[in-house]
Amino acid sequence: MNRRSLLATTTAALFAPAALRAQERVLSLYSSRHYDTDRELYDGFTRQSGVRIRLIEANADQLLERIRSEGANSPADVLITVDAGRLARAQEAGVLQRVSSPTLDARIPAHLRDPEGHWFGFSVRARVVMYDKALGLPAGLTRYEDLAKPEYRGMVTTRSSGNIYSIGWTASMLAANGAEATEAWARGIAANLSRPPAGGDTDQIRAVAAGQGRLAISNTYYLGNLARSQRAEDRAVAERMAVLFPNQADRGTHVNISGAGVVRTAPNREAAVAFLDYLSSQPAQAVFADGNSEYPVVADAQPSAFLRGLGNFRQDQLNAARIGALSPEALRIMQRAGWR
Repeated sequence: MNRRSLLATTTAALFAPAALRAQERVLSLYSSRHYDTDRELYDGFTRQSGVRIRLIEANADQLLERIRSEGANSPADVLITVDAGRLARAQEAGVLQRVSSPTLDARIPAHLRDPEGHWFGFSVRARVVMYDKALGLPAGLTRYEDLAKPEYRGMVTTRSSGNIYSIGWTASMLAANGAEATEAWARGIAANLSRPPAGGDTDQIRAVAAGQGRLAISNTYYLGNLARSQRAEDRAVAERMAVLFPNQADRGTHVNISGAGVVRTAPNREAAVAFLDYLSSQPAQAVFADGNSEYPVVADAQPSAFLRGLGNFRQDQLNAARIGALSPEALRIMQRAGWR
């Protein structure tokens, strides 16, 4: 037995209760993560526990509406999605229940989980500034706040204000600087755009590589996935880019999470909690890291070789629940500021 198999077998004893291993059961997982590599997460849980995964995929809003419309008869056991804002919406809608798990409390950092246990973050994406190595980083840029300065006019490419990543990022600015300063900052971002917001994070990276801006705002995992793409042109784009982790001299770089919670009406609550425990295990964390270039959240798991190559960085320790709570106001601020 190789080392990885031995580790997985050992972890099974820790994260799969005997009651679950005794008989095959089915866990209904509603997921807005659309990554083929997540199949290894589900297969790993089944191998360890004997519980099969029934997967329902859609975007977060569709899944939330489906759970609400199904009501008490919903087969959903676990909701998994990206960003604290979406998890907060699910909590506010009353579709998640509190979970008390010594495993999760010990392994998931406090700032990456709901203080009341409704949801937990299992991977992290850093929201960074990417730039073309050949052109270099414009002088004086070290903080998110700097991006709004007039000297960076026409340089910034980013998603629309309605995107959950933009909302979470702006919510973190709101928590740090207050409403008035954040609105002034958002106006500066809108004025400094190199083009109207369009597309996802990968589109922002490609725009900078094509000379349609100097500074791409993106989550780190998009660059990692370009770097390991089967397409040579994708790898060439990734090779051109360098990364700035903003605010390293003060609060740290904003991160958003991919997380999950147990549905309030879960028919298989024990299996659902065991699945969340499993997601915090070292083998599952390795799948997040190696499968989708995300940062693991537990201390005994390592990022992928690509992310390690970007260097260590200081995370903003703002609790993800606070980001979710501030998200509605953050969106209103961006829209008032003309960030479309």
